[in-house]
Amino acid sequence: MSTADNSILGLKMPTDPRWVDLASISLEEILTDHAFCEQKAATQCISLIQRYPDKVELVNALSPVVTEEWGHFRMVWAEMKKRGYELGKQRKDDYVNLLLQNEPKGIPVDDKLLHKLMICALIEARSCERFRLLSEGLEEEALRKFYYKFMVSEAGHYRMFIDLAEQYYGHQQVRDAWHQWLQIEANVLLQLAPRGDRMH
Repeated sequence: MSTADNSILGLKMPTDPRWVDLASISLEEILTDHAFCEQKAATQCISLIQRYPDKVELVNALSPVVTEEWGHFRMVWAEMKKRGYELGKQRKDDYVNLLLQNEPKGIPVDDKLLHKLMICALIEARSCERFRLLSEGLEEEALRKFYYKFMVSEAGHYRMFIDLAEQYYGHQQVRDAWHQWLQIEANVLLQLAPRGDRMH
């Protein structure tokens, strides 16, 4: 079974099958958006470390991920340069913005961490699933291998965020929160039409 199989990731809704076909004819756009997604992932880890410096396990876990995500950006950028593509401007991420709108308001900072970790895990899980689709659906073999490596990495990050949450909140609370966020994510996807120029 694939590392990015939805039954393992827990995702309630598979990506629209048209997405990978749209992405395959918009390679410059999808690579550009992917590059910015890797930047944002590194920035999010830095933000969590800055906000929760007292959480030693979190700092230890996320510090190397910052370096890894920035390394991923460099990999995507190198692939773009090889193809003569330009980076272009950062785009608004409607998927992530809609998820963030569902963060609970007016709760203590420590309780907010649970939801931030759930959102990070969701983004990594969905990215993992999309990378699997690219690794299987693109015509160019080199790009299929390129995205297979990213798929494996994102699966590990998804699991890391879940494990971190369980260290601080326990298995049952995380399980309940995760199922809540999986439903939120499914509802978010229903609001978004498949776009070949976006990773999410």
